[in-house]
Amino acid sequence: MKIFDVPPHVLSNENDNITDLLADRVKATPDLAIFGVEDGSGNWVDVTAKQFETEVIALAKGLVASGIKPGDAVAIMAHTSYAWTLIDFAIWYAGGIGVAIYETSAPAQIEWILSNSESVALWVESADQEVRFDEIKHNTPTVKQVWRIDRDDTGALTRAGVGISDSEIETRRHLAKLADLSTLIYTSGTTGLPKGCELTHQGFVELSRNAAIELPQVLHEGASTLLFLPLAHVFARFISVIAIHAGVKVGHQPDARNVATAMQSFHPNWLLAVPRVFEKVYNSAEQKAEAGGKGKIFRLAADVAVKWSKKSEAGKVGLGLAIQHKIFDILVYSKLRDAMGGRVEYAVSGGGPLGDRLGHFFRAVGLTVLEGYGMTETTAPATIGRVGRIKIGKVGQPLPGTGVAIADDGEILMRGFNILRGYWKNEKATSETIIDGWLHSGDIGELDDDGYLKITGRKKELLITAGGKNVAPAPLEDPLRANPLIAQAVVIGDNQPFIAALISLDPEMLPIWLANNGGNTSMTIAEAANSPIVLNEVQRAIDQVNKTVSKAESIRKFVVISSELTEASGHVTPSLKIKRAQVMKDFAPIIDDIYGIPPRTVDGMKSV
Repeated sequence: MKIFDVPPHVLSNENDNITDLLADRVKATPDLAIFGVEDGSGNWVDVTAKQFETEVIALAKGLVASGIKPGDAVAIMAHTSYAWTLIDFAIWYAGGIGVAIYETSAPAQIEWILSNSESVALWVESADQEVRFDEIKHNTPTVKQVWRIDRDDTGALTRAGVGISDSEIETRRHLAKLADLSTLIYTSGTTGLPKGCELTHQGFVELSRNAAIELPQVLHEGASTLLFLPLAHVFARFISVIAIHAGVKVGHQPDARNVATAMQSFHPNWLLAVPRVFEKVYNSAEQKAEAGGKGKIFRLAADVAVKWSKKSEAGKVGLGLAIQHKIFDILVYSKLRDAMGGRVEYAVSGGGPLGDRLGHFFRAVGLTVLEGYGMTETTAPATIGRVGRIKIGKVGQPLPGTGVAIADDGEILMRGFNILRGYWKNEKATSETIIDGWLHSGDIGELDDDGYLKITGRKKELLITAGGKNVAPAPLEDPLRANPLIAQAVVIGDNQPFIAALISLDPEMLPIWLANNGGNTSMTIAEAANSPIVLNEVQRAIDQVNKTVSKAESIRKFVVISSELTEASGHVTPSLKIKRAQVMKDFAPIIDDIYGIPPRTVDGMKSV
């Protein structure tokens, strides 16, 4: 078993917890702006460390006055916002445990999380979310109170808590120790019921303190980031904590459609995103250039960017390439930086592989993407690339205090102070996942001699063809999703004679791509699924991917489906991972047709 451990820079006192990160920030820089709150007209109002702490303590008093006791679980279901983080810290200051629920969750999901976690109260954002809770509240008897952000229940609670003393909150915030439970975050789950990950204060505290030392170029006082990923996701939740520790100013944008506008007014120094966001940025820029008659120039600039980055990595940039890069920096790259606010230097990418081409492209543009890897079970990051020490195509080295190993069957194992304590009320899952101190990730990867990790697939998703060939879907699916037309690609072929794929189209990019390629821009998704111009483009993308794999691994057939694969349709998780089993079930007739399987019968009836 290959193992690579990185020792911690610092170790925290066993009596510390997450609230100490805010208290220490206030002591160090009370007047430093650690949040920017959008006022509705494009202006951002600063909130200092001291102001935030004052609001947190006042809201914590309201929670105490409402009856919240130490150790009580309080759930939050809302879009990413300043209020989300305010409530989160107020729960910790009151001695409680936060439970995260995605704002898009269906009533059945809300019911499971609330009942399993035994939450005593729930924060929602709007009337719509409250209605979803009302549908299932009879099955969640532990939930005694529901508060709404949009009707200023934060203000009402603050007023209700004026009789609670500062000393009461100070006592309560010190009750939790480093090893104690800080939050329950439920895995979105590609199969089965979500499992509640018991994340400790230690995971957040130790990772924050060590990562800030390890990444000083990104995590420093005065830096800023725009947070638009769901705060119910561990990745964004961790960033909200480490930003306070490091003195990074955070702005929030809950609507993905408004991120570009928000970046131009907030001017972040760095971003947190998933690979799909970077693919969208690139594809949108390319299609915009195409529409303006400059598509050829953009593609040439992209090719130069990739070549420059690769040569720069090898230390062999020639004069001609350097001149081309400088010219395109003025003509193309600078405009991309301006579109992202003009100050972005770094981005942290997780949730899947970015791909070599995009990694090299963005680095040449002036945006260094630090790819990372982690899970809900590891309190988000376990590995990440370091500034000046990046291997594009790999997800960096373990963070200080973390160890990574590759088991004999290729599975990625992890250990360290960031590992979950266990799964809530699920000893079986805990014992199956944490063995001899190692977290078994379920992912397949490779570890080089320098400790850089490469993700090659998902253990449970490995396809074994009828010919006995093991095929990992990710190396085929990820490049396909980089195509502007393709929203999702699901590779299939388990126990079948060949590999095939289900393709869904991107509804935002479809009309733009059609306009740039002589197609009918009024075409619907269903019409496009059978359009020769679209099918030819998908085939071209598949042909490109097939060049990178053996014949046995190549995609022989594909079908463009006439519907979207989204979280709302039940086919992807909130973190955009495919629910493969659900896709296989819902599109069984199409899959059967691909392989020439006769229609199945269920209770004597043919499937349709």
